[in-house]
Amino acid sequence: MDRWGGIFEVRRMPICLLLVAICGLMGRDALGAAESDGLSIGALKQMSIEELMNLDVTSVSKQPEPYGRAAAAIQVITQDQIRRSGASSIPEALRLADNLDVAQQNSHDWSISARGFNTALANKLLVLVDGRSVYTPLFSGVFWNVQDYLLEDIDRIEVISGPGGTLWGANAVNGVINISSKNAKDTQGLYLEGGGGGPELKGFTGVRYGGTLAPDVYFRAYGKYFDRGNEKFADGSDASDSWSMRQGGFRVDSFASAGNVLTVQGDLYGSDLEVPAGGDGKASGGNVLGRWSHVISEDSNFSLQLYYDRTHLADPITNQFGAAEILTDDLDTYDLDFQHHIRWNERNRIAWGFGYRFTHDVVDPSQNLAFVPLTLNRNLFSGFVQDEVMLIKNLFLTLGTKLEHNDYTGFEWEPSGRLQWNAAADQMLWTSVSRAVRMPSRVDRDIREPSPSISILAGESGFRSETLIAYELGYRARLGSKASASLSTFYNDYDHVRSLSYTPNTIVPLFFANNLAGDTYGAELSMDYQITDQWRLHGGYDLLRERIHVKSGQFDINKALNETEDPQQQFSLRSSVDFPRDIELDAGLRWVDKLIASDNGVPATVPSYFEMDVRLGWHPVPKLEFAIVGQNLLHSRHPEYGLVDTVSYREDIRRSVYGKVSYRW
Repeated sequence: MDRWGGIFEVRRMPICLLLVAICGLMGRDALGAAESDGLSIGALKQMSIEELMNLDVTSVSKQPEPYGRAAAAIQVITQDQIRRSGASSIPEALRLADNLDVAQQNSHDWSISARGFNTALANKLLVLVDGRSVYTPLFSGVFWNVQDYLLEDIDRIEVISGPGGTLWGANAVNGVINISSKNAKDTQGLYLEGGGGGPELKGFTGVRYGGTLAPDVYFRAYGKYFDRGNEKFADGSDASDSWSMRQGGFRVDSFASAGNVLTVQGDLYGSDLEVPAGGDGKASGGNVLGRWSHVISEDSNFSLQLYYDRTHLADPITNQFGAAEILTDDLDTYDLDFQHHIRWNERNRIAWGFGYRFTHDVVDPSQNLAFVPLTLNRNLFSGFVQDEVMLIKNLFLTLGTKLEHNDYTGFEWEPSGRLQWNAAADQMLWTSVSRAVRMPSRVDRDIREPSPSISILAGESGFRSETLIAYELGYRARLGSKASASLSTFYNDYDHVRSLSYTPNTIVPLFFANNLAGDTYGAELSMDYQITDQWRLHGGYDLLRERIHVKSGQFDINKALNETEDPQQQFSLRSSVDFPRDIELDAGLRWVDKLIASDNGVPATVPSYFEMDVRLGWHPVPKLEFAIVGQNLLHSRHPEYGLVDTVSYREDIRRSVYGKVSYRW
């Protein structure tokens, strides 16, 4: 069964910890040698704890502010962390964020969410790439297998768990992922990479060149390609889900005029993949974005952004209703966004803005799946205002709201209030109350399965927006010069959550309704400890409890189990060591609790697992790097998602090893 089928679903730890500790102890024993040899590892040195706390982030207030003063449950994945993790894709890099649940379904599909509601078509997480929203209105989620970039050119990834609707709008319900690439000025010269291994990442290559077009006008262009092999089914048979992708793009940044920054960038991609149930899928697309940032004065600045995005999807659809056929979807998106930030006086910092998005979606149905109407145009208007008020010294109150109008449910409002207390120079306590919505998608309103003429499953024209009221309390601090910690707690109250219901008189078609409600609560803890300048440990722990239920007098075939395949607990430990001779050793251990999935409304378990990734890197000269990466080393294969007893659906993720060579000039 493919990803659309998910819509209709009627003691190794001591050894692992020892390995991580050995990595660190080896690094500690080598420190004296590194210092006495006088080797220069400045280019490889990790950020200090203080530098990390002062790293600017923009996702919380849409203005640069130090991470240590950002009043939200935010984590930052830096470029150096991505490189040293050995991640070869954006979803793999997102495992570095402790506040995310990342589950790999097969060779080319992932389920990614924050604070619950992870599913094959997760729909409560907003993802942006350089300010461009990449969610699809088909199901209000993200096709992760077409979100790619040359990882070397990513500056940072900011991950907010918790609602961000006041600034970012609909679908920023459980979190926001904001991926930012480096500007062209910081990517000058030539970069080459290549490598391969198996059985997963068979081969890859990438190239980027940056230069100048005029004084203070910089450009870069890149291209990349990769080929991934098949995973295995639970019975050990080949899943036939190989995947290859090619992508290229450019970026131009102009700093030629004082107070103005102009950016133009774009990407093109094409992807070929096999679907385990049978058939070959294809995805392609491109985008172009322009942004003008203008500083009016030291107290006022604005930005204006426009982008166009085109995607084409050809997906083999196979389910219990018929043989595989191809469903195609062509989506055109036009988006405009304006925002203005002004310091009104010594106590008030105001942000306001407006936006407009137009989507044109054309679906060519298969026998097994259709969307009616086949062609659909949708408009989304939005405006927001937010005021940060200094009540007294070191105590700030932020109030704001976003107002949106969509063609499904009309006006939606998403207010928030946030209180921040800077208790000391290196300690901050914050709390907030927010409202967010997940507006309907084409799956909710327009889906027909297996076909428009005879449907067992149908969308519901009266489907309304899902809503969330979120309460949060958090603390972030630098604990001396060697350690830092961040703790976030939350309670989320959901209403009008999607259910699968039926009409008593007709039984079929089944249809989507808003018959579920409930709450989730939990905590997210992350800590960094700089043992020495060359050795750092990072630990993370998440706790999530879910209590989603069917409303009194209502009905759900899946008994409120269909969209809550979430681990109750997660734990991670990472060690990063710099050795003499410019050698790096990184090891990451993760434990993910069992998942409770829906097997036609009956609870089914995906078992918990431990896994470890290790990377060994060497810079024989500053411009050249060799690395060998082992992923999922503790098992030959293991499941992360899917029904254990359904061999044709659940795939196991395999152990994989690959080598990489990169060169910078």
